[in-house]
Amino acid sequence: MTPMHPNAELLTRFYSAFAAGDHRTMAKCYADDATFSDPVFPALDAEGARAMWRMFCTSGNPLEVSFRDVHVDDGSGSARWDAIYQFPKTGRRVHNKIHAAFTFRDGLIVSHRDDFDFYRWARMALGPVGVALGWSPIVKNQVRQQAATQLGRFRAAEPGGAS
Repeated sequence: MTPMHPNAELLTRFYSAFAAGDHRTMAKCYADDATFSDPVFPALDAEGARAMWRMFCTSGNPLEVSFRDVHVDDGSGSARWDAIYQFPKTGRRVHNKIHAAFTFRDGLIVSHRDDFDFYRWARMALGPVGVALGWSPIVKNQVRQQAATQLGRFRAAEPGGAS
């Protein structure tokens, strides 16, 4: 049996930890100068990404995570992952299908970009408003602003403040 590439092991550890709600293991997968972006959180540094995963893992909102199609080489990689959860603001069920792209350095994630169809997400999460306006930059910017506010409040409420 061929051993798994170390970066494939890293992504497997990362997503397995996410599925288990283990934000501490997820945090250890990032370099201290890492960046994260997705359609809702477009520009997080490593501490912001770590806080985001802590927030998701400790929110008390059940989250089902699965992953597949992990492809890596020495410097980059990708994976597909799914998140199934209830969107807190509306109570609507969301099944988000995400494509992730990574760069690696010294056995850690240096950049992580998640891409998903925001309009598809908005239709599920926001219901009629998402169907009517989820495609618009206004709704996307409003969701981004609310998410940033929520993450800021979460970080400020943590012991030691916004870390």
